[in-house]
Amino acid sequence: MRAGFRAILEALPDVHVVAEAGDGREALRLIEQHQPNVALMDIAMPGLNGLEAAGRVSEAYPHVRVIILSMHANEEYVIRALQSGAVGYLLKDASPGELDTALHVAAQGQTYLSPQVSGHVAEYVRRAGESDDCAFDRLTPRQREVLQLVAEGHTTQSIAHKLGLSVKTIETHRSNLMKCLGIHDIAGLVRYAVQKGVVSVEM
Repeated sequence: MRAGFRAILEALPDVHVVAEAGDGREALRLIEQHQPNVALMDIAMPGLNGLEAAGRVSEAYPHVRVIILSMHANEEYVIRALQSGAVGYLLKDASPGELDTALHVAAQGQTYLSPQVSGHVAEYVRRAGESDDCAFDRLTPRQREVLQLVAEGHTTQSIAHKLGLSVKTIETHRSNLMKCLGIHDIAGLVRYAVQKGVVSVEM
C-alpha cells in the first residue's frame, strides 16, 4: 500500500516525496529530519498510531501539516484526528485527484475531510457535546501510548523495553488506566482502544 501511494504521489505535479516510514516512531524521526510541508499518516501504524503521532507532530512541528489516512469513515476517528492537530482526514480509496486536492488544501493550512465523512462531523460533535464521558480526555499521552501497546498485544516486559521504563512503572500505568476508565480486564482495554481509535481494526 505504501508503494502504491508513493507511486500516486510522485505522479502528481508539484509533489516531492522526501521519505516514507513503516511505523509511528520512524515517522516522527523522519519528520524531524526532513521537515516536510505535509505528512500523510496511516491511522493504523504499529507502536505509535497515526493519531498519537499527529499530536506529537502538531506540538513539535506546527508548520508540518498532517493528513490522516484511513479505510474507515468513522466520525469519532475524524474528530480525534482533528483534535490531535491533523488538518485532514482522507479515506484510502480516494482518487488521485482527491489526494492532490487534499495535499494542496493542507499545505495552505486549511482543513480537508473526505466527502464521505464531512457531512456527519457536525452531528457527531453535537452528540459528543451531550455526553459526559470525558475519561479518555483525562489520559496522559504516556497512558494513551501504554493503552495502544497493551491493545496491540505486547507484554508488560515488552512495553517496558520499548518505552525505556521499568516493568513496575508499566504495571502502574496499566492499573491507573483501568481505574480511570472503569475497565477491569485486558479484553476491556482492547475493546475500548478500538472504540476510541487508539488502535484500528485494520491492524
